[in-house]
Amino acid sequence: MQTEPRPTADPAPGAGPDAASAPDVALPSEDLGFRVKRRILGPALPTSDLEHERLGKPVALAVFASDCLSSTAYATEEILRVLIPVVGLVAFSLVMPVTIAMVAVLGLLILSYRQTIKAYPTAGGAYMVTRDNFGIMPAQVAGVALLTDYVLTVAVSVAAGTAALISAFEALHPYQLPISVAFVVIIAFGNLRGVKESGKIFAVPTYFFLANMFILLGVGVYRLLAGGLDRAPQHPHGAMQFGSSTGGLIMGASLFLVLHAFASGGTAVTGVEAISNGVPAFRKIEWKNARQTLVIMGGLLAVMFLGLSFLATKVHPVPFEKGTPTVISQIGDAVYGKGAIGQILYLGLQAGTLLILVMAANTSFADFPRLASFHAEDNFMPRKLTKRGHRLVFSNGIIFLASAAIVLLLVTGAKVDRLIPLYAIGVFASFTLSQGGMAKHHWTHREPGWRTGILINGSGALVSGLVTVVIAVTKFVHGAWLIIILVPVLVYFLVRLARQYEKEEQELEHEVPVTVQAPVRKRLTVLVLIDRLDLATARAMHFGRSLHPTDLRAVHFVLDEHRADELTEEWQTRGLGDMELELVECSDRRITRSAMEAAARIVADGRSEVCVVLPDRRYRGLWRRILHDQTADELARALARIPHVTVTMVPFNPAASRGGPAADLVTMSAAPSSTRIPARATAGAAPVDGSTEGGARSISSVTHRGTATVEGRVHAVRMSPIGGSPALHCTVTDDSGSIALVFLGRRSIAGMRVGVHVRASGAVGERAGGLAIVNPDYEFVPEPR
Repeated sequence: MQTEPRPTADPAPGAGPDAASAPDVALPSEDLGFRVKRRILGPALPTSDLEHERLGKPVALAVFASDCLSSTAYATEEILRVLIPVVGLVAFSLVMPVTIAMVAVLGLLILSYRQTIKAYPTAGGAYMVTRDNFGIMPAQVAGVALLTDYVLTVAVSVAAGTAALISAFEALHPYQLPISVAFVVIIAFGNLRGVKESGKIFAVPTYFFLANMFILLGVGVYRLLAGGLDRAPQHPHGAMQFGSSTGGLIMGASLFLVLHAFASGGTAVTGVEAISNGVPAFRKIEWKNARQTLVIMGGLLAVMFLGLSFLATKVHPVPFEKGTPTVISQIGDAVYGKGAIGQILYLGLQAGTLLILVMAANTSFADFPRLASFHAEDNFMPRKLTKRGHRLVFSNGIIFLASAAIVLLLVTGAKVDRLIPLYAIGVFASFTLSQGGMAKHHWTHREPGWRTGILINGSGALVSGLVTVVIAVTKFVHGAWLIIILVPVLVYFLVRLARQYEKEEQELEHEVPVTVQAPVRKRLTVLVLIDRLDLATARAMHFGRSLHPTDLRAVHFVLDEHRADELTEEWQTRGLGDMELELVECSDRRITRSAMEAAARIVADGRSEVCVVLPDRRYRGLWRRILHDQTADELARALARIPHVTVTMVPFNPAASRGGPAADLVTMSAAPSSTRIPARATAGAAPVDGSTEGGARSISSVTHRGTATVEGRVHAVRMSPIGGSPALHCTVTDDSGSIALVFLGRRSIAGMRVGVHVRASGAVGERAGGLAIVNPDYEFVPEPR
């Protein structure tokens, strides 16, 4: 029994015997941008490595907790900055009660976020909790509040870190701003290298700071018990002036003042939510590791915050107007003394404080891109923020955060006291929505332990809401008003963006089945737009031929008659006469409009599809791109607006080669007798009987199988071989329409070019779906005026 052989693909022309089994085209080398990225960031990580980029608890603590832990370096100072100018020495008696109250809030938040992490192990945080329980709009408020606070966290952290550096080296004070900006760039670079890489970079500074803080607290308590703890210098030059008691109810301080100090101390708990936002970054079992890390972070923060405030009550450090030396620097100087070992420990404390404050910004770099990706997935931020980059991180979010933080530093001069009033209100607003959402979650799902969950999260929402109100009221005139206004404004723009995305999706999905199943037009006309004959044009023409169209022609728009003549001569000299070359008049030099008219004229017959092929010359380097125009892009945008017209751009790299209905665009007639185009230079309107001066008829009055004399302007000329014999095809137009003049056996006619006026007579037939006069009698006539 014989069987038919299986068909095999023909090898490409010129290919060797192994062409079917191996590619014979060498891929070009990677572009410069990718090579630079690979050199700086390292090799690209495959998506399969995402699982291996997970963090263990020690590294996760460094990545997610550095913001929260670092706030101990300035939280006590911010409390004193509010109290000392008003109540003087009484401030050192009030600092501990305020700190204890804030630590109580911290404990409640830790318990609340333990509930959140367990309920939302894949992606917790204020945004997801609020979205699932209160809806998409409240979630935008929570998300925007957090995003703005993440930007502030970066700015505050690096500014405070720079202040710690200047406290030890006063000579660097003039360079405060450039140093702060440099820190942001370094942190962004570390995060662009990947989650695991950034964890390794930031783990050492975090634990170095923790070690120094516990040494400071241990030595301080020891010296206090031994009776050898000195106080900081009193009333030094540049320090804040001491106020006097105002007779308030709380140790001479008013309730408003104490609440203001409490609001300033709220900076100590910013960053608590970071772990709940980053649960997916933990190793399995994610939610258990995240909850344990959260408790460790809360415990460390509480001990350091209480310990530093306690030492402040004994040392009496006074904040300076210009921000340096800092309160923690003064406490370290008093605790360690002036001995050699003491100075080494002091410099270690300042170095640790500098590193943790700078690295605290890493918490924002870990959470901002992830939270922004949640917004983008819901269409409330640009979708580019959902894409993982070279090293499996959300690169666009990292770059956006770094840019926003640098702008904020430039505006504020990297001054901590200018940034702090903007801080914390966004975080506590998101705390409130998140904990309220968790209380609703417990009520809705009634899972085991739901009553305890409602008690914890309900209390957390209540306390967070009260703190938000306190911060908004006490810090309103100091800068909180800006955040209160900014958040709803940003939410408004995000909603507008989401509506735009929804509108685009509806447009793209509209009548998809109808469009797919619509009748296919039987004719395909391919127009290859050419300006000159070169390799880019040749490849575009070759691609056009590969489509096997019904009609294929090269089209040149005549801007310069001399250049058009040269192109025609070169076309014939190079033996390209077997492919049509059409010269189209473009007297107003609007190539884009002329191309639209040419395409619309073809599709108006209701039977044709048009594919416009554009040679796309790709020049490397910005300078070379500036030297060349972008006509192909303009043509593609314009032609894409016409129904049944598609545009294909055939890219060509010169450097590599060395190694709606159409009627709304142009008025046309659907009758087969003619195709209408916009009015040309022919003067006067046709008489009622259809004749013009000299006996010529208006083109629209010409009928099939009759004889006629027509007069008009030559709009297009193309060499169109028919049956292997040459033919010259001229399109003549007047105010009413167009008709073809076909000269068989002729490649060219002296004087017959676009733009001239001609009178022609002969029998009217049909060719290529339109009216034509074959081998007419003709004469050139003057242009009507």
